[in-house]
Amino acid sequence: MKKLFYLFIFFSNFCFSQLEKQDAESLVRMEMAAHQNHFNNLANRTFSSYNFDVKYYRCEWDVDPAVRYINGKVTIYFVLNTSSSSITLDLMNTLTVDSIKNINTVYSFSQTSNTLDINFPTTINANTLDSVSIWYQGIPANTGFGSFIQDVHAGTPVMWTLSESYGARDWWPCKNGLDDKADSIDVFITHPDIYKAASNGMLQSEIPIAGNKTVTYWKHRYPIASYLICFAVTNYVTFSNSVMLGATNLPMLTHCYPENLSVWQTNTPNVLEAMQLFHNNFGPYPFINEKYGHVQFGWGGGMEHQTATFIVNTNESLMAHELGHQWFGDKITCKSWEDIWLNEGFATFLAAYHIETKYPASKLTNRNNIINNITSQPGGIVKVQDTTNLNQIFNSRLSYNKGSYLLNMLRFILGDAVFFNAIRNYQQDPLVAYGFATTADLKRNLEAESGKDLTYFFDQWYTGQGYPSYEVQWNVVDNNCVSITLNQTTSFPSSVSFFKLPIELTFKNATQQATIRLENVVNNETFLRSLGFTADTVLIDTGLWLVTKNNTTLKGAPVNNGSCSTLSLPTDTTVTIANTNSGKGIVEIFPNPITNPLTLRIHDFKDKIATITIYNKIGQSIYHKQIQLVNGKANVDIPIATWQKGIYTIKVQSGGKIITKQIVN
Repeated sequence: MKKLFYLFIFFSNFCFSQLEKQDAESLVRMEMAAHQNHFNNLANRTFSSYNFDVKYYRCEWDVDPAVRYINGKVTIYFVLNTSSSSITLDLMNTLTVDSIKNINTVYSFSQTSNTLDINFPTTINANTLDSVSIWYQGIPANTGFGSFIQDVHAGTPVMWTLSESYGARDWWPCKNGLDDKADSIDVFITHPDIYKAASNGMLQSEIPIAGNKTVTYWKHRYPIASYLICFAVTNYVTFSNSVMLGATNLPMLTHCYPENLSVWQTNTPNVLEAMQLFHNNFGPYPFINEKYGHVQFGWGGGMEHQTATFIVNTNESLMAHELGHQWFGDKITCKSWEDIWLNEGFATFLAAYHIETKYPASKLTNRNNIINNITSQPGGIVKVQDTTNLNQIFNSRLSYNKGSYLLNMLRFILGDAVFFNAIRNYQQDPLVAYGFATTADLKRNLEAESGKDLTYFFDQWYTGQGYPSYEVQWNVVDNNCVSITLNQTTSFPSSVSFFKLPIELTFKNATQQATIRLENVVNNETFLRSLGFTADTVLIDTGLWLVTKNNTTLKGAPVNNGSCSTLSLPTDTTVTIANTNSGKGIVEIFPNPITNPLTLRIHDFKDKIATITIYNKIGQSIYHKQIQLVNGKANVDIPIATWQKGIYTIKVQSGGKIITKQIVN
């Protein structure tokens, strides 16, 4: 679903003329209002029983967009998981059930606490396919911007549904949670014949009947969650586009208001490029045997109804976001609202990917806007801590923007080939495809493709809070090399005290430039790199791959001590001097700027002997000592009373590992 983020991300300071500018904050307020009443009675969100598996819904609805009322018949085919004499569905008490039957057998039932309890005459055995038909009617609960809306556009009545998160029960009897998808549905909408009706799947027929009415029949043969089932009725005009996806010519059907036809005909083809991009990079369009479509409605944003996105206008980023949901949200749906980022973070990432691909000049501006939004507060967890809290679930900063940047950082960490293969594997994973997923399912696919344990990443970014700020201390060594020490502070240290991340540094002078990548696994880590030229400037994360803020650089005096030539670092090679295995070697200095004596705390080395060498600012050795390590550790006090003011370089060498640090006296 779409809210503030999609324009905040892409266009808060930058906007293409071909894309409409919208008030992003108002979209957030409207989306929250749209869900507010769904959460007002938090204890009663879904009470359908777990003893059955829905196979099929046949939905027959009789509506008039000029009248807020629904008269319906819903037939449910199901298989019991255990032998039972009853099932429970979700249905608001504001709707009245007239009768329930199985063919000609009448079933008893009761409506209490927004549930519909259905009693069978006899026990039905487990693994038996059975069905019930429910006749009901009434005025759906008034949920403001919510699940069942009767409104007008240009003086003409319009009716639409929008059921995310728990609103399906407001207007039809169903299994309302994130635990079961129907394998297929048929939707029959009876309405005044001056209107058209839109829904999921493929249009089968529009049949005139008595009373100046039409029955519009839509057929959908893919698994679908109850909140993604929809309809809309008004005086729609329709038109079609199509796009080649491999050998398939996929139709895109648009229902829009007649007063907006020209604009929609001009702008909706923009999403066809996104369709091809997503199909090629994230896996085949999930509903390729049917269609994709847009249905105009009056709510301030978009809703990713399966194969039939309801959308307020033709903003390109909004269309790309809702299209992205067909893969992430519809084909694979979050198993709990605590993992809403699997829907919204992915859709935000896909929309950004489309905009960056089509308009590459916008990339850094867009990314900077996202990062500024994420870091506008020091904390915040992507994993929703309270799924009864509307503000947590539909939090644009965390569920949308930070969620999207988890994916951006994973792409940076793993590389494009591994990342996109992993996401395609996730899309085809038989455990989640056309079903429900958790963050653990995504993590499993990323780890299987990359061969990496990503527990640390999800601990830091999914359940952890905050972001890092880097201080890059550096100096030129032997003209062609640089010594770099990465210091990191975090915005929420009680949650995450250090973020393990690769980082790119761009070194340059007036005529030359080189970008190097450092795998930063501990704080105050020192690296030696060969550039092949003398740098005078360093820039941090110029590609804006990471969520960081308030980064600084500190350049020290150049050093000529032969360490660059001794290491024989060719200009096209980068070497991390500090190893990252279990004996990575850590050197800590207290304090810096220093006082007498200087203390070195050396630990996490595998060898028993270490050599300490200290160089002054002109590269002369002023201290050299070999020490014994006990269990890889030692504390060394070094007198500095006779040292002159300036910058000094400390080199600790043990078993092939060299750690260098800079200090200021």
